[in-house]
Amino acid sequence: MGAQEDVALVRRGYEAFSAGDMDALRELFTEDAVWHTGGTGGLSGQKKGVGEILAYFGELFSRSQGTLKLTLDDVAAGDRYTIGVQSGHAERHGKSLDQRTVIVFTISGGKVSEALEMAEDTAQASDFWS
Repeated sequence: MGAQEDVALVRRGYEAFSAGDMDALRELFTEDAVWHTGGTGGLSGQKKGVGEILAYFGELFSRSQGTLKLTLDDVAAGDRYTIGVQSGHAERHGKSLDQRTVIVFTISGGKVSEALEMAEDTAQASDFWS
């Protein structure tokens, strides 16, 4: 796959995530994909395998009572990585979180095999989601 296809894959992922379409998301990851979430909060760390990754996504929706909204601000592909820059908003326990996040995707064979998620303010994000 080339850069254009990788960008299209990431865009499809954001569309599926925003729609809550876990079946479509499942198709975009390799079975052994790994998702790394920065910080020290309850949702930080590695999620290994598509099942754990989708459970993490579900937990984001659950903890925010469905208020989580992501907007893909930009996406760019290079030789090794495809980078997504997103703006997000969520509400939880009377607090709100508005941050940009960068996700570095590794795409292999037309599917995401690894993702590294880095929030604008990792401490604030960790506190919010814990």
